[in-house]
Amino acid sequence: MRDEEKDPAPRPGPLRRVLGALSGLLAGSGALATAELASAAVRPESGPVVAVGGAAIDRTPAAVKDWAIRQFGTADKLVLQTGIVVVLAVLVAGLGVPAVRFRRAGAAGVLLFGLVGAVAATGRPDSTGLTDALPSLLGAVAGALLLYALAGRLQHRRDESGPTPGTTGAFDRRGFVLTAAATAAASAAAGTAGGYLNGASGKGAAASRAGVVLPRPGSPARPVPARAGLRIAGISPFVTENTDFYRVDTALVVPKVDASTWRLRVHGLGVRRPAVFTYDSLLRRELIERDITLTCVSNEVGGPYTGTARWLGVRLVDLLAECGVRPPSQGGPADQLVARSVDGMTLGTPVEDVLDGRDAMLALGMNGEPLPFAHGFPVRMVVPGLYGYVSACKWIEDLELTTFDAYDPYWVKRGWARRAPVKTQSRIDTPKPFARPKAGPVMVAGVAWAQHRGIDRVEVRIDDGPWQDARLAEEAGRDTWRQWSFPWQATKGGHTLTVRATDRTGAVQTARRTRTVPDGASGRHSVVVTVE
Repeated sequence: MRDEEKDPAPRPGPLRRVLGALSGLLAGSGALATAELASAAVRPESGPVVAVGGAAIDRTPAAVKDWAIRQFGTADKLVLQTGIVVVLAVLVAGLGVPAVRFRRAGAAGVLLFGLVGAVAATGRPDSTGLTDALPSLLGAVAGALLLYALAGRLQHRRDESGPTPGTTGAFDRRGFVLTAAATAAASAAAGTAGGYLNGASGKGAAASRAGVVLPRPGSPARPVPARAGLRIAGISPFVTENTDFYRVDTALVVPKVDASTWRLRVHGLGVRRPAVFTYDSLLRRELIERDITLTCVSNEVGGPYTGTARWLGVRLVDLLAECGVRPPSQGGPADQLVARSVDGMTLGTPVEDVLDGRDAMLALGMNGEPLPFAHGFPVRMVVPGLYGYVSACKWIEDLELTTFDAYDPYWVKRGWARRAPVKTQSRIDTPKPFARPKAGPVMVAGVAWAQHRGIDRVEVRIDDGPWQDARLAEEAGRDTWRQWSFPWQATKGGHTLTVRATDRTGAVQTARRTRTVPDGASGRHSVVVTVE
């Protein structure tokens, strides 16, 4: 027997290996495009990239999540999804090379990737069932068939009578080019159609938001004092525009919830009158309007994840009182209020804090308009004085009264503290780190916050000199940040500027540096400048 007959698929040369890798990439793109199209018929969150990304977020240690937010900011989700696609591309390209000789094994490898996506999709907290597996499985089948077909075109061709027409006697080049071109075109079409249909799936929600007319609040916010906002270049504005407001969450796809079908269920331990509320029923209630500063627990000392908005909503204390809920201090059996989002997120808030008289609310409006989708439309929670991960549930759909001993919400399971009041902090907004101002008068300015306690004093230190009082802007309320300024007579050379705040309880911002895990960063913000 001749050697060729013993080895029906000789080892591919360099060209066929390259084309094998290309085949893997084309098959992978076809798989993702098919899955994207299929997810439009199920739900956008069931797509494999989103599902695997969500599973990765769920299983990532808190310290790694914290690092990602520090490094990439609000682009962390884009970086994650891009990383998943890059890894997938490397893997399918790697499968394509051996598939030139072992077509079935290559196709089986693609099917295995699809199974991983299906398991990730059905294992997410917001999974709606086995149908979430369909996009990944259908995409895998399409990718496997495409790789099998493309690898077949690269198979070694033997014909003792001479080369097959259209080939060189090695493999079917013309057939491979046509199959590859058709695969690329079909993938582009399917991906485009899937993206369009997934985008169109939120049109009903967008229409419901566009149709919202926010009523006048029964308890309006008092006007922001004219002297609460300093006219200093570089300082953060007192009110943060919606487009500039920080967003830190785990949702790779922003939920698009139709307000007309939205429901909020209130139930659980000590709820004597369970209830279900609609969006319209909340709009018909007496609304309060308040200026409140929110802060993310992932905010490093001097970080950007804090902002102030004018919120419009329903008092949580009134809503819970109607349901017969009492705080623990009055004999209520529940000490934790668990909020659940439509994307499966769970946050736990101390019941005592919600009912202690602060302006905790179910917010429907933000800075004069219905909540933006990215910030929780149609309804989100806002609780002054607590970090967002224990209070600011977006896209909320369920409120359950329970105890801290009985249930650990999402972030607590991942090493964060159960209770997390906002720490007293301050930040230098101007001059920026490594700035090179001219010698002479330099205005140092920034913001300080200690929600629900208020800021009483801000001090600045130049190098190792004494602490000197900064000028405080007028206070708009104890639940908002406070601007400050310090006129500095700058001298030439390098200098370190440091700031600290004192809240209304008399507590001075600590110099002890801690990371954000488990209950928020602490320390004092400083910037280094060179005066010329």
